Amino acid sequence: MKPYAFLLLTLSVFCLGCEDVIDVEISDQETRLVVNGLISVDTGEPYIPVEIRLSLTSNFFEENMPTSAESVLITYEEIEDNLVVSQGSSSLAETSPGSGIYVPDPNFSSDQRIPITALDRDYLYTLYVRHEGRLYLAQTKYIPVVPINSIEQGTNTLFGDDETEVIINFTDQPDIDNYYLFDFNFGEYLVTEDEFYQGQEFEFSFFYDQSFESGTVLEISILGVDQTFYDYMNQLIVQSGDSQGPFQTPVSTVRGNVFDVTDLDNIDVLDNVDQPEVFPLGYFAIVQEEKGQVIID
Repeated sequence: MKPYAFLLLTLSVFCLGCEDVIDVEISDQETRLVVNGLISVDTGEPYIPVEIRLSLTSNFFEENMPTSAESVLITYEEIEDNLVVSQGSSSLAETSPGSGIYVPDPNFSSDQRIPITALDRDYLYTLYVRHEGRLYLAQTKYIPVVPINSIEQGTNTLFGDDETEVIINFTDQPDIDNYYLFDFNFGEYLVTEDEFYQGQEFEFSFFYDQSFESGTVLEISILGVDQTFYDYMNQLIVQSGDSQGPFQTPVSTVRGNVFDVTDLDNIDVLDNVDQPEVFPLGYFAIVQEEKGQVIID
């Protein structure tokens, strides 16, 4: 046994001697504004829970840093036959200096909250952000959603025992093309469209790559989205591997619906082809959210 022991010792020393520290040089990328404008609506509340979060991109290993804007405003208007038949606005203020979180200004001369009844009209919502001398704009319409019929714990696994299956059941709204975003918490999302189950009851399984203690309550949300937001989230989910939220810096740049319109002379043309590298990141959307729970056995 001694020759083998000597050989093992020699190999160990050799391997230790070959250890070296490699400095990985990460190229600096241009800092961009990130707009977290996903507004999830509970129609049982009296007001739309408007909250816009602003941050600046950082390098690969750091979190995005909050940033303050000169002004943040949401306008909404309904247009019929090229005429504005109804309109309103909400001026936003930062909750605290440097937080980057903007909500309806509580110190404004009038109530800046948007009532939930506004969702009954076909409003086009426009977000304006003036940041470091540049003007950013995004537009969206409210997207409703169907409720979750049921959520149950399953017993199947995909790759091992350290997984948890949940089975979600809902019924698609008929006659229109629907797109859905599921939020499973822990930074895990799933998108689906009703191409193969339009107007039907649909059931699917989702697997958490962890087990939970008995009695753990898992809350799962379904959100209505349009095709553009569906495509945006689908790209982010693929890139992030379900490991981060939709407003963190992705592996590669995924452009949302927020545009830099500072140098544009026509706000109806948002994507400035003459300045393809001038754009922020993030998304602005107002969507209905329905929640469900399952208690782990």
